[in-house]
Amino acid sequence: MTILASCHCGAIKFEISEPPSTVTACTCTFCTKRGALWAYYTPDQVKLSVTPEADAVYARNGMNKHHHCNVCGCGTFSQVPTWTNHKPDFENPRISVNVRLFDDFDISSLPVETIDGRNLW
Repeated sequence: MTILASCHCGAIKFEISEPPSTVTACTCTFCTKRGALWAYYTPDQVKLSVTPEADAVYARNGMNKHHHCNVCGCGTFSQVPTWTNHKPDFENPRISVNVRLFDDFDISSLPVETIDGRNLW
């Protein structure tokens, strides 16, 4: 089941190869302010279609690259390492997608796992 998603104006779109089994609500200061629910995929599971002029990146710590649309302001996806035992694994990158942008998908049916990002990193 392919899932389609986009920012509000459609300048950033993505296709996901399968629905997530869970979503993550992170309590770090960035995720809390963004208000996103995240699903994590390997890069080959996400097909991105990004209008270059619309793509803006915020990378405060250099590890996580958080993308948002320069036109409508939606937080769209992030490029992050896999985290194992609270340590980054740069050899296994992931794409975290904002599940709130999924089209025609009932996100209320997914269990939400909360990560205490405010205190873990």
